[in-house]
Amino acid sequence: MAVNVNAPRGMRDFLPLDKSKRENLLALVKKTYVQRGFQEIETPVLEDLGRLTSGQGGDNEKLVFKVQKRGEEFESALSAGQELADLGLRFDLTVPLTRFYATNHAKLPRVFKAIQTGPVFRAERPQKGRYRQFMQCDIDIIGDDSLLAELELLNASLDALSAIGLEGATIRVNHRELLANNIQAIGVSSEGAPSAMISIDKLDKVGIDGVAKELAEKFGDGVAANAKAWLEGLDPKEVPELLQPLFGGLGEKSNSLKYDPTLVRGMGYYTGTIFEIEHPGSSGSVGGGGRYDGMVGKWLGKDVPAVGISLGIERIVDLIPDFEQVAKSIVLVIESGQESQALGLQADLIAAGNVVRIEKMPKNLKPLLDSLSESGFDSFAILKNDSLNIADLEIKALG
Repeated sequence: MAVNVNAPRGMRDFLPLDKSKRENLLALVKKTYVQRGFQEIETPVLEDLGRLTSGQGGDNEKLVFKVQKRGEEFESALSAGQELADLGLRFDLTVPLTRFYATNHAKLPRVFKAIQTGPVFRAERPQKGRYRQFMQCDIDIIGDDSLLAELELLNASLDALSAIGLEGATIRVNHRELLANNIQAIGVSSEGAPSAMISIDKLDKVGIDGVAKELAEKFGDGVAANAKAWLEGLDPKEVPELLQPLFGGLGEKSNSLKYDPTLVRGMGYYTGTIFEIEHPGSSGSVGGGGRYDGMVGKWLGKDVPAVGISLGIERIVDLIPDFEQVAKSIVLVIESGQESQALGLQADLIAAGNVVRIEKMPKNLKPLLDSLSESGFDSFAILKNDSLNIADLEIKALG
């Protein structure tokens, strides 16, 4: 009987070249952020289940991978008919960051500028462009309620995308206050606003008529008619006064911003400006974020302003051509008895800036070289007994 050796549904293995491309991309992004004063941190992939389901994460809270209690705690919960899980895999990097800040704020600068990269997990139905495990790269500023924080995030994100060669990205911008006012204007109460936002967020998928139909089912024909009139009369070129300082503050880069009065962002923790990054080569957004001033206070006991933006690495990496290797990668092929000689030459080649792999000479050399060429190595040399230094090696191109 055949054994299933595939990765779990919605999760993937990465071959060496794929992994190298992802790491090169992340390195360039993080370098861009570090150069602008952001500092890298790391948080666990597991968080307290109550924190992950505190009502701040929108629909993502329904997609949490739960981790069962262990040992006596599990047996006790099972016999008492209580919740069997106490931990969950993080569905984003923002909830863990706010917990991290609450834990460590006394050791951090007054205004903390964080970089965080890592896998996040959502138990959703896998489909093209959507995975159950995927990589995010976030930058956040905690402790600054000024316009500067938003400007820094948008500027750094555009610079990071440029650094990896992704030109032509647009950042759609809205504000939760403006969105709430528009929803109230079409006749939806504050209590119904979250549900209305969910419907409006589907505009790109179902169109104006689809949104109006869904709002009619939820709130009646009057609200649906008002919403249709509002959506049909939108002029995104008219940037509202509340957002004009943001557009003006980016100078020439403001050409990359676009006001979108229908932008919602699904997370419940957003309180102010919200962003979403799109690119013509991707069917979905490649990043997003916003201001979440009320979230840190849930764990710290006092409100601290916060704003962040995340890059979706899975979608971005598909838009980027393969990176050229800066270092020459050499396969050093040796016979038995040449091990010590090979290790010495390997050290010299590495010191000269190369990547060097040692391989024993097989009966048939071509399949080995073909395989290593497909894995990213670009040259090889066969070690001879009189090869005492780098100059003695005959280095040939692979492929």
